[in-house]
Amino acid sequence: MTPPRKLHIKSYGCQMNVYDAQRMVDTLAPEGFVETASAEDADLVILNTCHIREKASEKVYSELGRLRLAKDEAARGGRTMQIAVAGCVAQAEGEEIVHRAPVVDVVVGPQSYHHLPELLKRAGREGRAIETEFPPEDKFGFLAQPRPEAIRSRGISAFVTVQEGCDKFCSFCVVPYTRGAEVSRPVAKIVDDVKRLADNGVRELTLIGQNVNAYHGEGPDGQSWPLGRLLAHLAEVPGIARLRYSTSHPRDVDDSLIAAHRDLPGLMPFVHLPVQSGSDRILAAMNRRHTADDYRRVIDRFRAARQDIAFSSDFIVGFPGETEQDFRATLALIAQIGYAAAYSFKYSARPGTPAAEIQETVSPGEMDQRLERLQELIDSQQSAFNKAAIGATVDVLFEREARKAGQIVGRTAYLQPAHVMASPDIIGKILPVRIDSLERYSLLGELVTPGVSRAPELSSMAPGA
Repeated sequence: MTPPRKLHIKSYGCQMNVYDAQRMVDTLAPEGFVETASAEDADLVILNTCHIREKASEKVYSELGRLRLAKDEAARGGRTMQIAVAGCVAQAEGEEIVHRAPVVDVVVGPQSYHHLPELLKRAGREGRAIETEFPPEDKFGFLAQPRPEAIRSRGISAFVTVQEGCDKFCSFCVVPYTRGAEVSRPVAKIVDDVKRLADNGVRELTLIGQNVNAYHGEGPDGQSWPLGRLLAHLAEVPGIARLRYSTSHPRDVDDSLIAAHRDLPGLMPFVHLPVQSGSDRILAAMNRRHTADDYRRVIDRFRAARQDIAFSSDFIVGFPGETEQDFRATLALIAQIGYAAAYSFKYSARPGTPAAEIQETVSPGEMDQRLERLQELIDSQQSAFNKAAIGATVDVLFEREARKAGQIVGRTAYLQPAHVMASPDIIGKILPVRIDSLERYSLLGELVTPGVSRAPELSSMAPGA
């Protein structure tokens, strides 16, 4: 019997890359590959890359330098190690990767993961293989189906891709060039995936896409379905208790999505809605095609539909031409909206994007200072949001055993980690927890005894409500 080959995947960046890593594992499983946590003893190492920020790209080349040493060591021990670079850096830089890092055997873009077995064989014969072309048609037709044991091993929460690519062409973003145009999966194929996940213990789904609320997949009735209608359909799948989606664009929030938040108890009241800046002048330079007031009105529509809804967002500081007045407009927007969490970054130019041609730049020192001010404000809001949970009773979906013996960890509707002392048999269940204290970003509490009256719900927790 042929021994299994060991596969190690290191993913950078977004949730889509986490999902893509699972796709690659599922594609390579029939070839005899099994996952390992160590790159050093792997037969195949895949770096699943992100191209959004410059440092993320440079981290890949730094990692390839370390892997060269591991590959040389494997060769001295009589073992062959192959190294592949996948993801958006692979799509954007192609042959430049093997030029800078000859240790790489395979370069493969996000649309070609189904060809990995053939690419590995070709690299074995020819020394290397590169495939970064966009497919002419359905980029979802090749999705490998995970084995039941693989689904169960990944836990009770799962990602399901419903949309890929972006047509927005924000001036700072490489996604339209590395992931291609917006494409949506048919509803029937998504439902098949969701049923398979539910049958194998998945309780929570996150629908993902580069611009997920631009979803417009073909429904069973032959009509184009928006994301809100898809969510309503998936809410009826037995076993699925919670639904989420990410990442959204403010311009694509339609009435069906607002109605879904109003009408679907299983759709979590936590929305990631990137705004990037609070300055209309900078938003126009970013080609975001919405104003700060447009964004505020979208937030108001969500809050009118569901009082306890909370938000996270993305912010870029130091975009070319950003003045102190522009930055203060961003701080004012954050203060007005109130966020439960946010991701913030210093601007870094990506080659090939329109923003990279803008000469009026912000100094590194000013970027650092602005990022510190912005993160201080966001951290204060997140801290206040988490502290508001103390004394409340919240529903928690329990996921796994925690590091502390006897402790089980799950997540609230707002993705806050919540820890209780309990038996592992609560994993997969949604149970009420009285929150007693806060430890950094984690909530600590006790299971509420059935029949005991519950504390007030969390409608008062949502910042800005």
